[in-house]
Amino acid sequence: MPVQSTDRARDLRRNATSAERTLWRAIRNRQLYGYRFIRQYSIDQYIVDFCCRDRRLIIELDGGQHAEATDYDRARDDHLRDRGYTVLRFWNAEVMRNIPGVLHRISENLDRSSRVVNRPSL
Repeated sequence: MPVQSTDRARDLRRNATSAERTLWRAIRNRQLYGYRFIRQYSIDQYIVDFCCRDRRLIIELDGGQHAEATDYDRARDDHLRDRGYTVLRFWNAEVMRNIPGVLHRISENLDRSSRVVNRPSL
């Protein structure tokens, strides 16, 4: 990983959103069925919020700014899917309101091989 990407990932970890901190507390240290997740992981030119490399599963948490960035997000997700990853997207508000439901959807996808992008409605 280039130094610039490493510095950016470190900065993102240091300045995590409340939703990112909430999800991280639930999935770190192999707490979710023994799967290891990494936060702010660099894949090509992108830094993803969370990644389970063993299952090639990416979890992205979206705030309100993503409602306007759908073209960018779609291109980014397509690129990551082309690299063999499944991308799950959750709104920050959903993580804060319903962490058990979010964890359930993540666990369902850990053993799935589909490459579908899931973006829940608010």
